[in-house]
Amino acid sequence: MKAVLSIAGSDCSGGAGIQADLKTMTMNGVYAMTAITALTAQNTLGVTGILDVPPDFLAQQLDAIFEDIPPQAVKIGMISSPALVEVVADRLTHYRAENIVVDPVMVSTSGSVLSKDSAIGVMKEKLFPLATVITPNIPEAQLLWGHPIPGPQEMEQAAAQLGQAYGCAVLCKGGHRVQDANDLLYDHGVLTWFHGQRIPNPNTHGTGCTLSSAIAAHLAKGAPLDEAIRRAKDYLSGALAAMLDLGHGSGPLHHAFSLTEEHTEEQG
Repeated sequence: MKAVLSIAGSDCSGGAGIQADLKTMTMNGVYAMTAITALTAQNTLGVTGILDVPPDFLAQQLDAIFEDIPPQAVKIGMISSPALVEVVADRLTHYRAENIVVDPVMVSTSGSVLSKDSAIGVMKEKLFPLATVITPNIPEAQLLWGHPIPGPQEMEQAAAQLGQAYGCAVLCKGGHRVQDANDLLYDHGVLTWFHGQRIPNPNTHGTGCTLSSAIAAHLAKGAPLDEAIRRAKDYLSGALAAMLDLGHGSGPLHHAFSLTEEHTEEQG
């Protein structure tokens, strides 16, 4: 079994963050490991508290993993401080990590700020160049690109310019657009659209974590990037289509964990 590492924050409600990553990776057939960057007090309604781990402790977590069970892929989510970003970049470089999927989590679905501006700056400088692919949603891509993205043409321009700037592939996720759920991949000069049907499900807490974790899982299993994205997108669509609910509004990871083994096998 291939191993995948998630470097992200903990979500005590289980719908996003580390908890979502563990569930998604397990359901997509890989051995999931974690290095926790922060504890958060949050649920589907919002984030009420963030407690960063000390940078040296994050380094100890990463050393413990790579020295014993080197992962075949790495998913990176919430990193809220520059010092923690520095640690992650240093350790991934030291261990020559491969198949790195960076989900540049900056603002939660509920609108809570999860990364300081200074952390985003260090991420752009030191983490993005290490990535196989970064997976910004449209608000994040707008922030990184510095311009509005009202439609498909601007998505293509943003993905291409970000990819050229950081030397990595860019998956610009279109789920925040009202009209559709189409995602765009820029991969070293090649643009590929992934068309998706918009599913009217209010339980969207953790969708970004789910998608990036599933991409990392399939990269670890040897799929090329475009196929890994296609499988991950199919998996997320199935999770959302399940339309299960646990309370005021539960993330799709609750649904994803309930999907059948048959569905998982169909996704490879």
